[in-house]
Amino acid sequence: VQALLEVMPKDLEMFFFSTSGTEANEAAVKIARLYFEKEGKYKIISRYHSYHGATAASVTLTGDPRRWWAERARTTIPGVRHAPDPYCYRCPFGLKYPECDLACVRYLDYMIKEEGNVAAVLLEPVVGTNGIIVPPKEYYKMVREICDENDVLFIVDEVMSGWYRTGKPFAIEHWGVVPDILTTAKGATGAYTPLGITATTREIRDYFEENVLSHGHTYAHHPLALSALPAAVEEYKKLFESGRLQKVSEYLGKRLYELAEGHPCVGDVRGIGHFWGLETVKNRKTKEPFNVKSDKFIKPLMNDKIATEARKRGLYVVDWYIQLLIAPPLIITKEQVDEAIEILDEALKVADKEAEKTDVPPSKSSEGIVY
Repeated sequence: VQALLEVMPKDLEMFFFSTSGTEANEAAVKIARLYFEKEGKYKIISRYHSYHGATAASVTLTGDPRRWWAERARTTIPGVRHAPDPYCYRCPFGLKYPECDLACVRYLDYMIKEEGNVAAVLLEPVVGTNGIIVPPKEYYKMVREICDENDVLFIVDEVMSGWYRTGKPFAIEHWGVVPDILTTAKGATGAYTPLGITATTREIRDYFEENVLSHGHTYAHHPLALSALPAAVEEYKKLFESGRLQKVSEYLGKRLYELAEGHPCVGDVRGIGHFWGLETVKNRKTKEPFNVKSDKFIKPLMNDKIATEARKRGLYVVDWYIQLLIAPPLIITKEQVDEAIEILDEALKVADKEAEKTDVPPSKSSEGIVY
């Protein structure tokens, strides 16, 4: 707990320990719903481009096709709504930032008011497997204000974006706001032991001093799982204080921008810290993708081919239906970044063969919109 208090955003000081990010999100949903039980508020709003886990509540919160299969299996829960994303490269409202006046956030406010019984908004500060979507700098301040105005809890899922992945202990800190609940896992122990964390404010914890939170697992608060946490925190702090993390992340972004210039199949480059995405397209001008969501489970994807070519050359890249996820270890060196870029340079050629050449440069949708 002491180690967590050294890195957690201010006011998040009470913790429930489980064994995965999925469980951390399940706990957050239960806490939010029980917190507002007397008011009858139970709905949770997440976003379409999101992944929150594979169990009933967490997969229902998930916006990507993995939820579709859970729906077919009838293993989802009621009371979840999905909001539009701050996806500036493919704005769901067909607008451009900053002239859009953050329509995506304003629509969230509309949803909350129309639904009338929303308990929480649960978001990934920087979207993970669904495309490394980095919202504009005003976005989360507006979300925080909307949640406060409507008496709704603001929950952030930092399972992927936490632990210095974006250059700060937790990604939400780039926007200068504090959530009511924060969930995390993965990097909490360097992935050496299974640990999920649901962090809340003391105000929420105090509510359950007088009210029941019936929740727990066989391996919750497991001493072995927790034992790696203090050591991981110490290593993260040392790496950050050395300045090496920040220098390499800046270099990584620079090299990815350079890489995109030479490949017509790269439509957008976006990211922050050691957390980047390349969105592939057939045509930069029209933004036509090689694949759509429904292709994911029924046929080979273009990004599968790119990832296969990269693996042949010794580089592992996570691919989704239209994005490639670039999330190297935080200890990567500039020399290793160069080696990875060289491999990607070769691997992307398989998609270039089917991409149309245009006079449109690659988009850099996250450049200049974060602090």
